[in-house]
Amino acid sequence: MTRRPTRTIATSPYLKLFLPILLLAACAAPGTSSYSSGNDMTSRQDQIAQGRQLVLDHGCGDCHSMGVASPMATGFLAGISSPDGEFQIGPFKTRPRNLTPDNATGMGRFSERQIFNAIRYGLRPGETPDVEITSTIPGQGNFPQIPKYLAPPMPWIAFRHMKDDQIRAIAAYLKNGLKPVSNRVKDSDGPPDFWASTYTVEKIGPYPAPPFPAAASEKGGGK
Repeated sequence: MTRRPTRTIATSPYLKLFLPILLLAACAAPGTSSYSSGNDMTSRQDQIAQGRQLVLDHGCGDCHSMGVASPMATGFLAGISSPDGEFQIGPFKTRPRNLTPDNATGMGRFSERQIFNAIRYGLRPGETPDVEITSTIPGQGNFPQIPKYLAPPMPWIAFRHMKDDQIRAIAAYLKNGLKPVSNRVKDSDGPPDFWASTYTVEKIGPYPAPPFPAAASEKGGGK
């Protein structure tokens, strides 16, 4: 069988804006019931079911599964199992991780709030405390002074505009709706700044997004 080549993404210096990658998906994980109690869901089970649907809608399994994209298949969201699933970004290789709630190799050791912060702010859960973040400026509002960001194949810069209850639902599903699967994915490579130079407002736009219409590209938004 011919092995698929490692996926490559052009970069400048680390990458040339990743518009195609934003169409790929990847999500993040876990949490506690107390964190989710603030949403207006009628029940925890409804929240988990909504999270499952969002995970499917956003194609998280396209990257984070062992070659499968369906929750009916073994290995769903358990991370890659071979170099075929790696992304090459300049000199760095990034590897979609195990999103199941396995404590040793997956997301089980992280809280739902840490996963919320990963999707909303792009912060790696393993290097970000379990705290509410109220700013996007390093050093302000509990935003880490020296943030460590997720690698660019993870399209959090698109996912961050989802509603709070949607992101919480994804975290609830990944923490409570999946069976833990033991699959240790090798750590991704990363530049010394962990992609901070990639995620400037000039490159990814502001959060929250400006109200519609925002620019000449939107009807009524300019001359």
